[in-house]
Amino acid sequence: MRRDIFQAIADPTRRAILTLIALQAMTPNAIAENFNTTRQAVSKHLRILSECELVKQEHQGREIYYSLEVDKMKEVDQWLEQFRAIWEIQFNQLDELLEKMKTQA
Repeated sequence: MRRDIFQAIADPTRRAILTLIALQAMTPNAIAENFNTTRQAVSKHLRILSECELVKQEHQGREIYYSLEVDKMKEVDQWLEQFRAIWEIQFNQLDELLEKMKTQA
């Protein structure tokens, strides 16, 4: 079953895993040490992230290291880009309103 990357990042644990491995590649055991959950639960999250191609695996001897697939994260960034212009306009309008209220006070 092909999963959608937005399903993968919808889960807070998977987002936390992505944040962890963005800095350095880690083994499943090292990742699991950062969570109050079982190694099997972390493995399930890693499987989902792998299916979505958000993480890549590298075998080093008997260990598997997971790291962030940066290029795939660009897909999320591109989707968010459509909202950035809207947010910028709204923030600018808020700044203008706050400045106006400040000068009226």
